[in-house]
Amino acid sequence: MNTTLWVVAGLLAVAFLAAGALKLTQPKPKLAESGQPWVEDFSQGTVKAIGTLEVLAATGLVLPALVDTATVLVPLAATGLVLLMLGAAITHARRREYPNIAVNLVLGGLALFVAISRFGGHGF
Repeated sequence: MNTTLWVVAGLLAVAFLAAGALKLTQPKPKLAESGQPWVEDFSQGTVKAIGTLEVLAATGLVLPALVDTATVLVPLAATGLVLLMLGAAITHARRREYPNIAVNLVLGGLALFVAISRFGGHGF
């Protein structure tokens, strides 16, 4: 189980680090052109804040466990990603972007798996 948790957390970290970095480095029009039209519903500051949260969560999924310090941050980061994916799914539902909801549910489900497993005491 420990190996599975590491793999899932690592994959989530890579995905959210990339997604967050993209939101932090690209302007809204470029994000919209690249297949993220939802950004038009939010301010540039909000998009940057979402990107920052994604990068922080990605870091929190693996770094505390790697250095064996403040390991409670791992399930907290995963919980934060669950909440982000819930918000993303709601946003995509309002915009009728149904295929994107499936992606949000998969990523949110994986983050929920990590959060429950790590809060449940299934060691690092």
